[in-house]
Formats: sequence, C-alpha cells, structure tokens
Amino acid sequence: MSNRSFPLKGYLLVSLSIISLISVVLVRGASKAILANPATDISNSTAKVKQTAVFAGGCFWGMSAVFEHLKGVSDVVSGFSGGSAATADYELISSGLTGHAESVKITYDPSKISYGQLLKIYFFVAHDPTQLNRQGPDSGRQYRSVIFFANDEQNQIALNYINQLNKAHIFPKQIVTQLVPLKGFYKAQEYHQHFIDRNPNYPYVVVNDLPKLAQLKSQFPNLYK
Repeated sequence: MSNRSFPLKGYLLVSLSIISLISVVLVRGASKAILANPATDISNSTAKVKQTAVFAGGCFWGMSAVFEHLKGVSDVVSGFSGGSAATADYELISSGLTGHAESVKITYDPSKISYGQLLKIYFFVAHDPTQLNRQGPDSGRQYRSVIFFANDEQNQIALNYINQLNKAHIFPKQIVTQLVPLKGFYKAQEYHQHFIDRNPNYPYVVVNDLPKLAQLKSQFPNLYK
C-alpha cells in the first residue's frame, strides 16, 4: 500500500516520518566520514561516454529529485524495473504483485561523477537500505531497495560496497538491498516525472522528500547543483 494520499494519515504519519528521518540523517551524517567512497569504482578512463544506472528505493519522486541535483547527472527518469512490459502500469504496480519496483534511470557523465559516487548518494541520502519491502510510510515490494546492474562491473562494485558498509556496521541493521540484473526499464506516466519540481508544496513531498534535498546540499556540497 502507499500513503502518498497524505492527508488520510494525518499528524501520526507526519510525526513518525520526521522521527524516522532524523534517526537516519544522524546515522548517515556520522557514517559519511567513515566511508566516503566505495573501495572500488569504475575507472573514468574506461568510461568516456555517458553511462546509466538504475536504482530503486521507495517512492521514485524523492529518488529522482536527489539524483537530479547531482553535478554530472544529465537526466533522471522515473519508472519501473523488475517486472514485464505487459504489467508496467502504475495502478497495477501499486498492488505489489507485478514484480516491479519503482525505479529511477540515471544518465551521468563518468568524467564528472562516478558510479561509486552515485552509490554513495543512493545509500546515504536517497533512501534507507535497511528497510525490507518498504520505505518510510510506503510499504510493499514495489518500494523495495534494489540496484539493477547493467553489467558485471556495476554488480561487483555494488556488491563490494555493500559488504564494505556492512562490515563497518555503518547502519544499525544489515543492508537488505538486492542486486538484480537489469532486464528492462519502463518509464512512468509524465505526471510522475520531475514531480517535486512541479509539486514542491505537496504534503508527502514536504515531509519525506525535501529533507533529503536539504541533507544532500548540506553533506555533499561539492556534488550538489
């Protein structure tokens, strides 16, 4: 189920979301200094053309906004991965039964920002990788944490980084992020694209997503645009 129809949940949802967000921000703020970057990364010298990365971690509104504000990222598309083209429909996916996860496809310039840096933002800002089949107020497999890797190199870098984070006990619980080969990405309806730019005062966005952008700007000013 999704609680993006915010007013139905009232002040209880607001309070729980804010408490959860404060806890996550404190943990991530402390941990950034410990593990600034993945131990391995894709070499800039071997990736001279624009690359793509596909991540899932809760509602794609907030995920897309975070990556749209990174230097070196030229395009972010909200959509779905993990299921078939035949069922890549928002209403069907909201049931949690299609196998899809709300995802974002990020196009970036590896000479300006690396895949490893994208992973760092994914784990420390964009979502909480310890929540299983949910993210904040949204529950269901469509909100699960997944890295859809495009090749073996992306898979190995992501796997090494997850092991690195778990070994250092950066988060209070084990990371549950799945690593799944990318078999398809399906763009969501137009009204989901750049949702926060179009709806900055939407209550769900104010509570759950705008604090992520503030955290990104505060903790990663060199990457923020």
